[in-house]
Amino acid sequence: MTTLTLIGKPDCHLCDVAAEVVDAVIADLPDAAADQIEVARASIADDPALYELWWEKIPVILIDGDLHAHWRVSPDRLRTALEEATK
Repeated sequence: MTTLTLIGKPDCHLCDVAAEVVDAVIADLPDAAADQIEVARASIADDPALYELWWEKIPVILIDGDLHAHWRVSPDRLRTALEEATK
């Protein structure tokens, strides 16, 4: 199982765009790959430790705990990373 974590906060336009990119990329993957991806969402507003680490970089995408992207998410780059992670 691959875990994609989207870290953001409420009322964040870039976070909303990143969530749309994540959803679209996963929906476009073959079912065998998509079924291996768990999406977790976390808010810096709810977690002081996340706030301390990421407040100036949200939205942040982690794949299996490793930083994949922040601020803007490239659909092509995310698709490639998820395909590699679910092989």
